Amino acid sequence: MQLWDKFANLSHSIPMAKKSSGLTYPLSALRATVLHTQHLTTPNNAISTPTSDAIVNVVQALGYVQIDTLHVVNRAHYVTLWARFGSYDIEEFHKLIYHDGQRMLYEGWGHAASIIPLQHYRFHRWRIDREVSYNPSFHEWASKTGNRELAMQTLERIRMEGGLRVGDFEDKDAQRGEWYDWRPSKNALEALFAWGDLMVADRLNFQRVYDVRERVLPEWVDTTPVEPDAARRFCLEQAAKGLGVFEPRHLTFYAYMRATPAHLLVKALIKDGVVVEIQGESINGRKTWLVHRDNLPLLQRAAEGEVRAARTTFLAPFDSLFWAGDRDQKLWGFNQLLECYKPADQRIYGYFSFPILHKDRLVGRFDPKLDRQSGVLYLNALYLEPGVVPDDELIAGVATAMRDFLAWHGAAALKIEKSEPAVFGEKLLRAL
Repeated sequence: MQLWDKFANLSHSIPMAKKSSGLTYPLSALRATVLHTQHLTTPNNAISTPTSDAIVNVVQALGYVQIDTLHVVNRAHYVTLWARFGSYDIEEFHKLIYHDGQRMLYEGWGHAASIIPLQHYRFHRWRIDREVSYNPSFHEWASKTGNRELAMQTLERIRMEGGLRVGDFEDKDAQRGEWYDWRPSKNALEALFAWGDLMVADRLNFQRVYDVRERVLPEWVDTTPVEPDAARRFCLEQAAKGLGVFEPRHLTFYAYMRATPAHLLVKALIKDGVVVEIQGESINGRKTWLVHRDNLPLLQRAAEGEVRAARTTFLAPFDSLFWAGDRDQKLWGFNQLLECYKPADQRIYGYFSFPILHKDRLVGRFDPKLDRQSGVLYLNALYLEPGVVPDDELIAGVATAMRDFLAWHGAAALKIEKSEPAVFGEKLLRAL
């Protein structure tokens, strides 16, 4: 069973929410609301180089930026910001995560491994509870003979020596554990990281540098303990704001929270009127959606045409827009697929395909691979969704986004190996 399937039955056991009005909101309004709460409506080139405050504000609005290690192009968490800002200096993002005196964000367990605002630090300590969280707790590992002692020795060594990487520990020939077949020192470091004793102070060649919390966490960060249910409710409410328009089960998945233990918290949000029931369109007809009460004015402005999506951009497979299983199909008729874990002969679109957002439509996708030595960005495959016409307006929008994507990667050329339809790729290359 896939992770999302475990959330599928949550909607059937949630009480009726308070209704906002008898209006049925059109697809255009629902899409605009979702894209606006995800910061994906700003016209291309409307923002110059983003400020540090702008980057932090986006991460706070999304709640998390999921980290990924795959490097066929710039890593997915960097692309998440590019999709919203266009070209920016990745080092400026790093400063907000890793530099003393500038740190406003941190690496932690959120929606999987994530970049999280330090302002929210105290609301995430519940994630070490495996009965509630999908993130690792290492409790079982710690229960085995010698492992907790190893963790404490590892912690003491870092406290004495300063920040260390996995490679600084000499246990290459030691027996590996079950967790990702990691070496003992790697398990100890990850356990201490999950428990909050260690934080990621830096990354060198994308390898984590672990240091003790007191040397990484800025003094201004509020560490006042929060009762676990109150902290989890905070995360669910934050998810509701970031999702824009959603179903009950989407809340728990966005917050990376097990659906069954979160059930009462979701019920309370509905009962208290924090989330409100609306009627809206979907690809398959009229249905019930939920909206955070703070987003009702936004939804109304979208319905009146005052909020419109004007951006053409590309989305990494782990983008938070897709943290609401099957909503992409209900609002856009688009099925986002992550296929990097499938055998090559079972993939439909490619190894790591990027959806193409054009204004308020998901119009296609491409499977990229950057040849860093030659400076060529290859599109192994480029697709338009069925029924999408590659007219001049669409081509111009995609070309604008692609020019910026190429420049941001330092790529001098684009080569399209396959395009369906062929005319889409031909027109795009001419427009570039």
